Amino acid sequence: MELDDLRRVAHYLVIDFEATCCDQGLVPRAQMEIIEFGAVMVDAATLQVVDEFACFVQPVRHPRLTPFCIGLTSITQRDVDEALPLATVLADFRAWLNQYQDFVFCSWGDYDLKQLQQDCAYHQLSYPINAPHCNLKRALVERQQLNGKPGLGDAIRLAGLRFAGTHHRGIDDARNIARLLPFIVGDQVLPTKWERPRKHR
Repeated sequence: MELDDLRRVAHYLVIDFEATCCDQGLVPRAQMEIIEFGAVMVDAATLQVVDEFACFVQPVRHPRLTPFCIGLTSITQRDVDEALPLATVLADFRAWLNQYQDFVFCSWGDYDLKQLQQDCAYHQLSYPINAPHCNLKRALVERQQLNGKPGLGDAIRLAGLRFAGTHHRGIDDARNIARLLPFIVGDQVLPTKWERPRKHR
């Protein structure tokens, strides 16, 4: 999506998912499931968050979280055991989303888009977002002419900000991504330029 098109909408829907995962290969990428749904709605004129949607989701393919997943996200087994199924979460999300018109679905990279598509396909649920998608990581790189693609934590530091909340928690990541919008669709310039770390030989 072109930057000029991104600036013409009324709102930015910023989404970040956390999903089941494992560093030992026990949860293949194609079997990962959303376990936290984090979304903020940002007014395009003010770049201020005007609404939020956040909840845990109960996984079914790998219902027991791995120690790696718990350590990475701080989401507990109890959180997901007591969570709603994806079908209910998406119904609630649609009801929340229906309040808003003319928005773009934004995320840090393409992972969240693909994960939502994957989960909807597996559960045979209709895809809930009728809006184009924008990869804000790519947009930041292009807008600020960066050499390499920073992770979210690095981008926050480049912006001269401190990460608010807990990294790898969906709602906190979504809130922090929204804080970078002035550097993507606004006129703010990053005080520090990103340089891809060089590999030592």
